[in-house]
Amino acid sequence: MAVPTPQGVPDRPGMPPMPPELAELLRAQLAAVADQVEEEVRRQVPEYARPVDGTYGRNLRAGVVQALTLFVDHIADPRDDGGAIAATYYELGRGEALEGRSLDALQSALRVGGLHAWRLMGQTAEELGLDSTVVAALGELAFRTVHEVAEAAAAGYAEAQLRNSDELERRRRRLLDLLLEDGPVALEAVQDLAHSARWPVPRTVAVVALAAAPDRREEDRPLAAAGALVDMESRPPRMLVPDPDSSGRFGGRAFALALRGRPAAIGPTVAVTDAAQSLRLATRALGLMGRGILPRQGVVRCADHLSTLVLYGDEPLLERLQARVLAPLDTVSAGQRERLAETLLAWLLSGSNVPDVATRLHIHPQTVRYRLRQLEKLFGDALHDPETRLDLILALRAESLRTAQN
Repeated sequence: MAVPTPQGVPDRPGMPPMPPELAELLRAQLAAVADQVEEEVRRQVPEYARPVDGTYGRNLRAGVVQALTLFVDHIADPRDDGGAIAATYYELGRGEALEGRSLDALQSALRVGGLHAWRLMGQTAEELGLDSTVVAALGELAFRTVHEVAEAAAAGYAEAQLRNSDELERRRRRLLDLLLEDGPVALEAVQDLAHSARWPVPRTVAVVALAAAPDRREEDRPLAAAGALVDMESRPPRMLVPDPDSSGRFGGRAFALALRGRPAAIGPTVAVTDAAQSLRLATRALGLMGRGILPRQGVVRCADHLSTLVLYGDEPLLERLQARVLAPLDTVSAGQRERLAETLLAWLLSGSNVPDVATRLHIHPQTVRYRLRQLEKLFGDALHDPETRLDLILALRAESLRTAQN
């Protein structure tokens, strides 16, 4: 990426001419001044108080010398735009971002270093007996120099942050893909990729499957829980939430509000290496929400609907079960079938207690007894066989869920 041309500090066409010997005199002092500026930066800016050996020490020293050189070059030739030195500070800014240091620390170092360098070089100007207008112009030139290198460093810092953020996002996407892929997932592989993605590996996770939005407006994007891994491009969009039970992240209206109106299904809490299981059930629940078998709107927890998820885990098999055990009901009219099926399920779930069935269905006990006589004629002794009763409960429960859907 090209280094931007510094802006905001215009050239001064009226700058008084500088004594020709000043630039050479200051250039001869560069090494000594650089030593003092570097020491002052380390003393006043805590982030830079570290051992001077190694690459970091060489870069800091080079940065100080380059800034001082730019200042002197401006004195020797005001037309010099300092492009090479700006490039150096651009790279310095990038390096600071990659090391995780704040831009504030870098700017503080530039201010401290610039002020101290001006004090030292200003003394030389006074010793030469230069006119006050020349000294003032040198002060403005020092400000311009600090501005130029600070702007170049800030541009490099911003570019590195953008690239670093993009790379971190890519690593987290790969981590999410690894966690949610079918088949066994090795904890060691998760830990290695999580380390490079700066994601603390939790003990447990839950996956949230989100209803797809008709468009992809940024304002409709859900607000991810802290530490969550999100993939809004998948179908369905999903969010992996770490340690969901200990954090209380799914409690109350806050989570639903964070989803910005999107229906969602929360998979069960599982070990981090079993995240694919949580996704599978969340996706199944979301599909049942779309069909009305589970509530269409809001947030559905799989843990609250496990029996329904079991029933609809293999729908072709469920249809075979229903066709076999509910065959006697095929001989009556549609309206009568619905009433008899409703009564039979209530009777089975209430332990064959007629008053409880009447209360549950809001009908008279005599009506219940009448329907039960009809059911006895249709099913015979099968109504009293324990295994058949279990099959009937499963088949009738699935039918009642479908009826509620319509």
